[in-house]
Amino acid sequence: MNTTKFALITIVVGAAVMAFAHWYSIDYLFFASYTILQFIVLATAWNILGGYCGYVNFGSAAFFAMGAYSSVFMHKFYPLPIPALFIVSAIVSGIAGFGMGYLTLRLRGSFFAIATLALAVVLQTLVVNWEYVGGSRGAYIIRPESIEFAGITINYIEYLFGLMLLLTIIALVTARAIERSQLGFGFATIRDDELAAEACGVPTLRVKLIATTISGAFMGMAGAPFPYYIGYLQPSSAFGLEYAVNSIAMPMIGGTTSWVGPLIGAILLGSAQQYATVSISSEVNLLIVGLMLVAFVIIAPNGLIGLVQGWRRAWRKP
Repeated sequence: MNTTKFALITIVVGAAVMAFAHWYSIDYLFFASYTILQFIVLATAWNILGGYCGYVNFGSAAFFAMGAYSSVFMHKFYPLPIPALFIVSAIVSGIAGFGMGYLTLRLRGSFFAIATLALAVVLQTLVVNWEYVGGSRGAYIIRPESIEFAGITINYIEYLFGLMLLLTIIALVTARAIERSQLGFGFATIRDDELAAEACGVPTLRVKLIATTISGAFMGMAGAPFPYYIGYLQPSSAFGLEYAVNSIAMPMIGGTTSWVGPLIGAILLGSAQQYATVSISSEVNLLIVGLMLVAFVIIAPNGLIGLVQGWRRAWRKP
């Protein structure tokens, strides 16, 4: 199936999901589904660098927060519609991803992971001391109750859900297109053996910079509507541990070598967390992540995709 057909199928599925959610018109369904879609984008973005290239990024929360605070800045400086904020956040986070890659991609393994974690700490310190975007006190974003779109009045939460659904489709189509392209093969050679890839003439630094830029841009776009979704943004919520942990755990649960893995992992883990939030407390979300990670590391170290592929190979043997 080529990329165009896949994009059309995802658009049709997205439209069906939107119609289903609009038909039932349950506010919490939109809230919960928005969060799951947000994590699908984050997990897919992380997987472009961490799964395809093999470079573990612990700074996902930093790029997410960059997108969120870009929206806060523009809200105070010159208010823009959220689709325009997607573009602004993608530019800001993409440039930051390129800069991070240029400075740190000469590092490998745990040294690179620690450097990305340090980036998150530095950015959080800057935001805490930047009064224009609220500083340590945080910033309120008063969203409207509804919005006019094509002559139709739409609930604002439903509007945010629709935009995040569209972003999810774009992220999945992009990840799948990369996976099956020459760029994706370059990513795979770096993941398998970077020294051998360099010896074969693969421009590894350039390829890794492309990966960090695309990954950072999508993470920033995932954070762009967040201030309007939550209504109040503070550093502890934007740089929350759950964003860094979930964006890594979801691809590992689903499988990191395919675009399907982050999607499956985000749906499974995100749904479990939303159910726990309603039935128990949001405080157990990180516990759920830990338990699922331990279980999958033991049962399926290559994720659900790897587990299924192993079963298929075993089934085909005579």
